[in-house]
Amino acid sequence: MKILRPPPVDLSRRCFVQGVASGGVMAGLGLQRPANVWALSSPGQPTVLSGTDFALAIAETPVNYTGKTRLASTVNGGIPGPILRWKEGSTVNLRVSNRLRVPTSIHWHGIIVPTGLDGVPGLSFDGITPGETFVYQFKVRQSGTYWYHSHSGYQEQTGLYGPLVIEPAGPDRHPTDRDYVVMLNDWTDEDPGRIYARLKKQSNYYNFAQPTVPDFIRDVRVRGLGQALAMRRMWNEMRMNPTDFADVSGYTYTYLMNGVAPAGNWTGIFRPGEKIRLRFINGSAQTIFDVRIPGLKMTVIAADGQDVEPVAVDEFRISVAETYDVIVEPQDERAYTLFAQSIDRSGYARGTLAPRAGMQAEVPRPDPIHWLDMQDMMGAMAMGGSGHGSVQGKPGTSGPHDMSGMDHAAMPGMAPAAVTVRHARTEYGPGVDMHVDMPRTSLDDPGIGLRGNGRRVLTYADLHTIGGPIDAREPSREIELHLTGNMERFMWSFDGVKYADAKPVHFNSGERLRLVLVNDTMMNHPIHLHGMWSELEGPHGQFQVRKHTINVQPAQRITYAVSADNPGHWAYHCHLLYHMEAGMFREVVVS
Repeated sequence: MKILRPPPVDLSRRCFVQGVASGGVMAGLGLQRPANVWALSSPGQPTVLSGTDFALAIAETPVNYTGKTRLASTVNGGIPGPILRWKEGSTVNLRVSNRLRVPTSIHWHGIIVPTGLDGVPGLSFDGITPGETFVYQFKVRQSGTYWYHSHSGYQEQTGLYGPLVIEPAGPDRHPTDRDYVVMLNDWTDEDPGRIYARLKKQSNYYNFAQPTVPDFIRDVRVRGLGQALAMRRMWNEMRMNPTDFADVSGYTYTYLMNGVAPAGNWTGIFRPGEKIRLRFINGSAQTIFDVRIPGLKMTVIAADGQDVEPVAVDEFRISVAETYDVIVEPQDERAYTLFAQSIDRSGYARGTLAPRAGMQAEVPRPDPIHWLDMQDMMGAMAMGGSGHGSVQGKPGTSGPHDMSGMDHAAMPGMAPAAVTVRHARTEYGPGVDMHVDMPRTSLDDPGIGLRGNGRRVLTYADLHTIGGPIDAREPSREIELHLTGNMERFMWSFDGVKYADAKPVHFNSGERLRLVLVNDTMMNHPIHLHGMWSELEGPHGQFQVRKHTINVQPAQRITYAVSADNPGHWAYHCHLLYHMEAGMFREVVVS
């Protein structure tokens, strides 16, 4: 049986919430002119707070992005909150006051701090109760682009986040003429608890790109009735959706750039010939973005705050919680569109780089939607390997669907993995609907929707942290965990065990260990380990890049080394908010 790939889905018949041009924080709050000229300010830039002492107030603030007024959770009245500028080597004091009616918190994402200051209620501290002021005080031991957000309930979805920029103690490796934060977020007018409840009842509730009768007629015309029926039968038997890239779509989301909806067109000013640093931060609750600037090459110089060997690209995928710093050098007196389309192509965030305010360039149409490939389901087997991947069958059937007999074409640039994996006993139950027995291990795949699109797309294989690993020791032991789920029931876990039923993962203080993650699902999972760096390894175990959040693609096995040098209790989780809420979360104890 040959692999069946349908033509891409035409997005032109679908729409998303572009927002209102003047939408945002109401009553004159929020998106204000910076207090200094660090960003060589343009109109509409977020507030910048710099120094060592900061007063941050968390409160409810009315916002209007869609023509309807809603209450958001904000920091100092803005979405996003103010840009916090620190200096490497300084000690910062952050007084966080809770003016909400419920407990809150702030987690300093990617910042290495003592466990009691990490900001995760129930693990590292008790949270900040209403009316209370909590003081975070710690020494800043790193530099680069990071962000902060709430770790309480759904507050990250309702606006409680902001950028964080740390200047290096020494000279900047890449001095530029202008420096802009570009923070990407997904806003919804819906109550996040209602979204979660809907996903539990019907996991594809927000997916409007599912196969339709016109799609089937088109497939019959292109491929013939036999192949069209076989393709539909395969997906129906597996009870899986070939366009299940994102749980929540542009049907309810308005995608924001620096707190501005697409219709509002956030703008950064430049003069032709200048060198501009753009600090991209994906502060979304659920949305993975693919970013490009038509007409401009981007040189990636940092990933998750850590300097990397420069690499020139046309496009990059930024998973939830990741950050990328890029340099662009526009030479012409014209506008350029900053275009960040969601992975499911249901919408986009957009802004503009221009010599003058009010200018704008053409906004590209979102790319067509491609169905998941077999490599996104079965890993190396689908790329020419001989392993036996399986997808659990319906209850009462003869068992898993064995696809080893398929004639799967090898994917360009992808080598079959030589790694087989074992599945924990806990993976065999109602919470797991898929197992990958021979996952792919290479890092040079840009991912579904970006393969072979004619653009130079960044991959993890392109990233090389300057200076090498922070610890030259070889890991002395391995811990393997599988990313598991039941997509139809919206159940997410590690090794088939949700957080409420899981025991902590123990690291021995001072050890160097290797974490192995195997994605047994068809979705991307950005995995974040608090308190310690994750040093991603190549397929042969060589050091690749240092990150705080690592996106694990469908049917992929990745490994990374960790130095357990920060004692305490730490969160370890998927950074898709609703996956974390559903159980893809573990406690790590370093002792």
